[in-house]
Amino acid sequence: MSENRQLLRHTLATLAYRAARALEGAPAEFAGFDGAGRRPEQILAHMGDLFDWAVSMAVGKPAWHNSELLEWEAEKARFFAALGAFDAVLASAEALHAPEERLFQGPVADALTHVGQLAMLRRLAGCPTRGENFYVAAIETGKVGAE
Repeated sequence: MSENRQLLRHTLATLAYRAARALEGAPAEFAGFDGAGRRPEQILAHMGDLFDWAVSMAVGKPAWHNSELLEWEAEKARFFAALGAFDAVLASAEALHAPEERLFQGPVADALTHVGQLAMLRRLAGCPTRGENFYVAAIETGKVGAE
């Protein structure tokens, strides 16, 4: 596995960790919080779409789809499932049909931005996340679930 591919997989684990922290303990009403712009439920749906797109590009069948909004818990599950599907493609021995750098600069970097938006919206909604030193966080390549 190339160093770029390894780093991309570690980035996905980092994204999963940070997303889980931005979502954990959020009250149900947070999903519909209107903080001027997209609501958290819309951001999370978009993040799932980003990783469906990433998979499609990586396997050589690029396609973008805007998903219908799901119920909040189902939307969280869909996001982590899409992230897991992309990680599985990267973990496989199959050749990628898109450059790792482009996969990073497109869907992955976009999703990192959106995790920051979710954390910011939590503060605006009056339910901030707890502080954490992410440098020492227990992030492991391949762990891309909500746990």
